[in-house]
Amino acid sequence: MVRFQSLFLFFLLRDRPASPLAAEAFSSPTMPLLTRRTPREVQLEIKDPVDPTALAQASAILDELRPGGASACSPDALLAVARRLGDLGSENGGDATHVVSASECKEAFDGLSDDERKSLTNIHGRVKAFADAQRRSVTDVTVDIPGGKAGHNVSPCRAAGCYAPGGRYPLPSSVIMTVVTARAAGCPYVVLASPKPAPITLAAAHVSGADVVLRVGGAQAVGAMAYGVSASASIPEVPPCDVIVGPGNKWVTAAKSIVNGHCGIDMLAGPSEVLVICDKTADPKIVAADLIAQAEHDVVARAILVSDDAMIIDKVDEEVIEQVGRLPEPNRSTAGEALKQSFAVLCKDVDECITVSDRLAPEHLEVQTKDAQKVGELCANYGGLFVGTQCAEVLGDYGAGPNHTLPTGGTGRYTGGLSVFNFLRIRTWMRIDDRNACQHMVEDSVRMARLEGLEGHARAAEARRV
Repeated sequence: MVRFQSLFLFFLLRDRPASPLAAEAFSSPTMPLLTRRTPREVQLEIKDPVDPTALAQASAILDELRPGGASACSPDALLAVARRLGDLGSENGGDATHVVSASECKEAFDGLSDDERKSLTNIHGRVKAFADAQRRSVTDVTVDIPGGKAGHNVSPCRAAGCYAPGGRYPLPSSVIMTVVTARAAGCPYVVLASPKPAPITLAAAHVSGADVVLRVGGAQAVGAMAYGVSASASIPEVPPCDVIVGPGNKWVTAAKSIVNGHCGIDMLAGPSEVLVICDKTADPKIVAADLIAQAEHDVVARAILVSDDAMIIDKVDEEVIEQVGRLPEPNRSTAGEALKQSFAVLCKDVDECITVSDRLAPEHLEVQTKDAQKVGELCANYGGLFVGTQCAEVLGDYGAGPNHTLPTGGTGRYTGGLSVFNFLRIRTWMRIDDRNACQHMVEDSVRMARLEGLEGHARAAEARRV
């Protein structure tokens, strides 16, 4: 896979400027916040999710981590980059290492309140139960073939690398979603990387069972997991990972595009998205809250409303204006910027709503309509589906069970979210026990090889003739 296979979403909005978002928009009930679009104005244009500047910077960092072209990262080089880019956190001083000890993670977990520990443990249990069920859904297979047997074996990769963002907000949920899933797949060794990990992040690492926690982020974290880190005087070697998963910033995405092939990756994620299909039966307050919840992720997040009812669009817009205005900072400003790029689409009926949604293949798809289950089943392209008024997308974010690491940018047209399958290998095998019984297969192989002009293949098959 090349890096252009995972792409981010750009909505081509023809001949229409984005809705202005100023302070007065929050206080004026007559000024629409969500830009209105027609179904024909909304198209999917595919763009590369890898920022060219970030790609060059990530490449330089990966080279710096392995001085002299070494196979593994130097611990001294990794620590130098981590210090320079602020991964260690000022509270750790100059003595911090790139590895967080297991005792620190346990201490962070023990330091939580009883309610916090309970919620973290509950979320862990639900995510694990779902991931375990996924793992049970795929098994070894054996079938008869002429003269013998064939089949496949399902086995986990040896080492998994999991990334959890550490930027504006700590994301312990991402720790659980990645580490627990790797564990459920059966990976014997799991590495977690997160810059300036907050106590709640370390607590999540403890309850999820990460073997190693790296106090690094960005491209340097991806490099450390992809190439491994040599042992130092006091810190054991960190082995290279076979697959790296988890969302991150543009340097994480760029670095994942570089190491892809050296190891596996889950996806190259672009800006986060939600699309809500609703009709006149929807609750405008709830729809608005869900749009805002997505918008506060990032200034480039997308919140899209698709409906067959003009009145519900107007009511949702009024609610969005009111609710955004009540958010604290920096959430209010972040959501406001994201809503500049967000929009509402009025369709002639629910079928056209489904068509628009399938065209965009959103990361998160909510259906809040009459017969929501039926409408959801008619939708073909999405990362995660959330059916009905009570099924908030944020419940998926925080561990209802299914993974919250989902395909963005229209890639839900051909792939799905993070699951145990990202960490599993399905390897085929075959065996011939009866030479006479396989002769028809031998003759077919001889004939096909010569039709393809591969004489060596034909003679290899002929050597098996009786």
